[in-house]
Amino acid sequence: MMPEPEPSPSLSPAVIQRLVDSHRQFLAFLQQRVESRAVAEDILQSAFVRGLEQGAEVRDEESAVAWFYRVLRNAVIDHYRHRASTERALEGWGKEFKRQESPDPDLHRDICACISGLVETLKPEYQEALRIVDLDEGSLNDLAQQSGITAGNAAVRVHRAREALRKQVRNVCGSCAEHGCLDCRCKT
Repeated sequence: MMPEPEPSPSLSPAVIQRLVDSHRQFLAFLQQRVESRAVAEDILQSAFVRGLEQGAEVRDEESAVAWFYRVLRNAVIDHYRHRASTERALEGWGKEFKRQESPDPDLHRDICACISGLVETLKPEYQEALRIVDLDEGSLNDLAQQSGITAGNAAVRVHRAREALRKQVRNVCGSCAEHGCLDCRCKT
């Protein structure tokens, strides 16, 4: 049987009160260092949680404030590191997206003709859903407005329409659909 973990000592009520009383000053400190009040509030909230979890050794009210400013400085640094890594990842994805080649125009035309013929075998509301969302690159809200349904119902309709089309492709194109055959000469 494993021994129960000992409870970690917590901040004293006086220290907690001092940190709460300094909320406005902490928020002002963060707002000067980040891009918006909302981000400053998020960082402060996370720092309070982290501080309550890790600040057990702080007993003096005055040193608690200085300690918490260090926590906030580290939180700002973490925020910018995270933002920079996210921006680098998005930039890399954007470069990769630009490098991707477009399919051969003849192949694209043949596949589109094949798929268009199959779309016409679906129920009218599925045809409309695929036309608006996939072919015309509209949004689910566009489909919802044009069809007189909710956005949630539009999402379900698009999902079902895609499944119905996938089933038709399997039925008509057979092994081409499963193995990725690029010579689309099936009869629709």
